[in-house]
Amino acid sequence: MQPEYIIIHQQVAPYVAHIQLNRPKELNALNLQLMGELREALKVLDADEQVRVIVLSGNEKAFAAGADIKQMADKTAIDMFNVDQFSTWDTIKKTKKPIIAAVSGFALGGGCELMMLCDMIVASETARLGQPEIKLGIMPGAGGTQRLTRAVGKALAMEMVLTGRLLTAEEALQAGLINRVVPTELYLQEAIKLAAATASMSPVALKLAKEAVLKAFETSLEEGLHFERKNFYLLFASEDQQEGMQAFIEKRTPVFKGK
Repeated sequence: MQPEYIIIHQQVAPYVAHIQLNRPKELNALNLQLMGELREALKVLDADEQVRVIVLSGNEKAFAAGADIKQMADKTAIDMFNVDQFSTWDTIKKTKKPIIAAVSGFALGGGCELMMLCDMIVASETARLGQPEIKLGIMPGAGGTQRLTRAVGKALAMEMVLTGRLLTAEEALQAGLINRVVPTELYLQEAIKLAAATASMSPVALKLAKEAVLKAFETSLEEGLHFERKNFYLLFASEDQQEGMQAFIEKRTPVFKGK
């Protein structure tokens, strides 16, 4: 079935796919259907050998302006528990291939949390990022208090979560929340360029390296180093490792096959 709220663009660059959130009238508010469509699209692309990196974007006005409040306003605690909307987020988190967010305009609440699920972030000069749930009498529930704090530190995270303060793109860059800021007309192009550079690497190494970096947020240093070492050794069982090192010795560009 054709998705209603996302658009999938295949091969926008070699081995790069692009998913665009597509609820423009609602500023890409994340309702249950959109999130379900995104989850299924990522599962398909994660299994596609012709895709090594995924770009996720909204439009120039909004990456995603938050969750769909209309879907939640009349819910009880038990309703929210039974819907279990965050199980979809857990599935998205398990995507093995790198995801690069292309962010312009608003990335608020759930939109900011979805952005932070991605592995790298390219933002336009007009990007406004934050967790303003406190203004609705609630708090972040899809990782905002945890991922934001790990990215920008306690002091700034507290201010953003407790007052609803939004960051400009430049402030987010200085805080270490995003990778780079570019002119608005170039934000998607630059994200695809970063994705293409990433996709030129060994897809096996990309997956294991991403896994190791994410492990740093969940383990002690000693456990993380042990995990890193195992993934490092594992790559010496791959054809890509042999090709990469042989190409280096022969002073040529490697041709990685993901094996």
